[in-house]
Amino acid sequence: MKKFLFAIVALFCAAPTFAQFNSGGFSLDEENLYWGVRLGFTRGGIGGDIESDKGRTGMTLGGVVGLRVTESTPLFLESGLYYTERGGKDLKLAGVQSDAKGHLNYLEIPLLIKYGFMPKDEIAILPFIGPYLALGVSGNYQTLRHPEMGFKLGCGVEWNYLYVELAYHLGATNIADFEVAGKDFTSHGHALGINIGINF
Repeated sequence: MKKFLFAIVALFCAAPTFAQFNSGGFSLDEENLYWGVRLGFTRGGIGGDIESDKGRTGMTLGGVVGLRVTESTPLFLESGLYYTERGGKDLKLAGVQSDAKGHLNYLEIPLLIKYGFMPKDEIAILPFIGPYLALGVSGNYQTLRHPEMGFKLGCGVEWNYLYVELAYHLGATNIADFEVAGKDFTSHGHALGINIGINF
């Protein structure tokens, strides 16, 4: 965690220097294709028959690519690949409390629609929404191991290619893999995350 915090501080410190080389170069009217890197935190949780009383804080690391889909409006289609850590703490199974921790680590592929507008020069606000597919790559709770699909919505702000976003993940598929006396249990993941990065 200390190394991760150091990486975020280093990115923030480097951003003003990077922005000096790009000052005056950002315009939604000229953006047709971009790619970027992302680094941040998620605060995940689990709801349903298996639910978490406390959220789990994890890291997010990824890369994105975006493509303008119309010439007349700043509408973009963005995808990418993220490694993201989610899950929850103090899990309950059908109301029975335990101190178990559900660590669920995913490779996530989102497909987002972004619309940009510029309230002032060199600053763009980009709300977004779209589906995502998250494939489990590791974890420590065997009853929670299905791939997850859901929706991601949020808003990003870009200034001189420096990018910050706040996003919410809402799982739409059952991630529970547990059955007792013929009854199937259902659970869904959710997470709130903040990412920083640079767009090129």
